[in-house]
Amino acid sequence: MLQLRPDERKMLDGQEGKAVQKAMELLVEYAAGLGAENFVDTRNVTIIPGSIPNVEIVRKIVPSMDIDEIASRFMLDCDERVVVGKVKAFTTTNATWRDQDYPQIQKGSKDHCDLLQNLAEYCKRVGMIHLATCTPYQVGNVPVRGEHIAWTESSAIAYTNSVIGARTNIEGLHSAFASAITGKTPNWGMHLDENRYGRVLVDVAVDMSNLREWALLGYYVASQVGLELPIYKNINSHPNLTKLMALCAAGISGGSIVMHHLVGITPEAPTVEAAGGGRKPKYELCFGDAERRLAYDKLNRSKKDAVDIIALGCPHCTLESLRQIAEMLDGKQIHDGVKLYLTTNSMIKAMGEIQGYNTVIEKAGGLIMKDSCCLELALNPDQVFVTNSGKMAHYAPGATGLKNTWFGTLEECIDAALTGRWRGELQ
Repeated sequence: MLQLRPDERKMLDGQEGKAVQKAMELLVEYAAGLGAENFVDTRNVTIIPGSIPNVEIVRKIVPSMDIDEIASRFMLDCDERVVVGKVKAFTTTNATWRDQDYPQIQKGSKDHCDLLQNLAEYCKRVGMIHLATCTPYQVGNVPVRGEHIAWTESSAIAYTNSVIGARTNIEGLHSAFASAITGKTPNWGMHLDENRYGRVLVDVAVDMSNLREWALLGYYVASQVGLELPIYKNINSHPNLTKLMALCAAGISGGSIVMHHLVGITPEAPTVEAAGGGRKPKYELCFGDAERRLAYDKLNRSKKDAVDIIALGCPHCTLESLRQIAEMLDGKQIHDGVKLYLTTNSMIKAMGEIQGYNTVIEKAGGLIMKDSCCLELALNPDQVFVTNSGKMAHYAPGATGLKNTWFGTLEECIDAALTGRWRGELQ
């Protein structure tokens, strides 16, 4: 049975105002449904303000387009208009999924861009930091090991649980916003020690030096383990930030891996025994050449060699990725009729500008989009789509209607941009 502390009871009773009361009501119902016995304090939240319906649907429900009522209904799931003062938790935003500079090439065009910009201003008004990225740990929101947080966005959840060692479940917009307002989140799931131990041991028997292999590893294992947490052993290449991001993104998009352990690498896995909490694994898997091939073939859904769109930056491009791409494109030109889109956040894009990477990429014909996602591009289903992201390759057909997608290495993607043809293969 859910137990409330005195401060939580005061919030529920309305002693801190209507908005806090409604947020606490939502969290109490949420916690009861989950079987949580209490709440934990959280001082770190991320929300996805861009995950609201299109303008036409919003206008039908809120004809006045009053931003406080829109936030009440779509971000707090509240049937009445409430005015939020300031959020209690340090709160950052995920990608709004629209770059305000390029409304014409994104779904919903300028009307939706304007709505999301109004929501961004609302978020800042109530005390949130508008990072607008799916990788907040790159640009200012870095929780510490053991910290209880309430985050949205699948790959960021897997990253913070696994790589940083902070604790979060998969929160939705409503629950995360309520946590921001109250500073509380239900104490269940990944907040509890016993749920963070790995149960499936994975022997990694392939060379992991290329970024592609990290996406394939996560994607294959996700299809095998269900809700269990994997423990990866025998990794022969120490991963950098980009590789860890790729593993997290593919593992949670191809299945439900909210946390994994890399023996000798991630903070809760100094040994196999520690990662498993001293218990024997339920079963073991091998990730070898055959498994790698299965994952690769599942992500590649095209027989057409001529390409139309190359999309990089899911999760958002790191500064290192911008540097690598700029070096590959320096002095070259993207093939006629081919579009190269990169997505990152405003801060990384600004650093790319300072370093001169953006100039090189744009001179070659590439477009760097900020605070957005390539899944929100207005695409023709018959276009041939190329990416180095396992997550993007998995979601693109369903999210955009694309019939032809290619997945491969960064080098293969840039080659496709320059030649207009896909020449990638799994060797």
